[in-house]
Amino acid sequence: MNLKASIKQQYHAGLAMLADCVERCPPSLWLTGEHPRTVWRIAFHAAFFTQLYLGQEEASFQPWPARTEKIHPGLWTDPAELEPFELAKDAVAYSISEMLAYIQYVDHLVDMLVDELNLDAQETGFSWYQNMDKLSHVLLNLRHLQGHVGQLSEILMRQGIDTAWVSAASGPEV
Repeated sequence: MNLKASIKQQYHAGLAMLADCVERCPPSLWLTGEHPRTVWRIAFHAAFFTQLYLGQEEASFQPWPARTEKIHPGLWTDPAELEPFELAKDAVAYSISEMLAYIQYVDHLVDMLVDELNLDAQETGFSWYQNMDKLSHVLLNLRHLQGHVGQLSEILMRQGIDTAWVSAASGPEV
């Protein structure tokens, strides 16, 4: 069994399901939801932390080159600061097409970053995850991604929009 190949398949599958949720999301639904759990933020949060935790440690993180300054650095640490801007206009939100581009970017990183992982490391590489080895951290990251895909799927299903289930994927869709 090749553990890294299996991990890659599941990252690709989870990201394909995230992209499917974003693609199927009507523009009228994209900015809806109770702050800070608007649809676009759930998608961004899932993609961002998937990318962050794909690395061996926090210091290896390289932000998305196409990111814009529309996303405030305090997005998750101080959401109250964003509230007036979000209510006034959607300038703080990535569009559906931007979010799909970001998910595709993360998906293209999967194979390279998983190949570089030391799954035998006894530390996660992230100070806020103590007493956890790297393999457990990778599994946590996959569960985190899929948990948010589940949230988005449920939001869409309540609108009568069905989403695709992907059991395994061998690589990013081009």
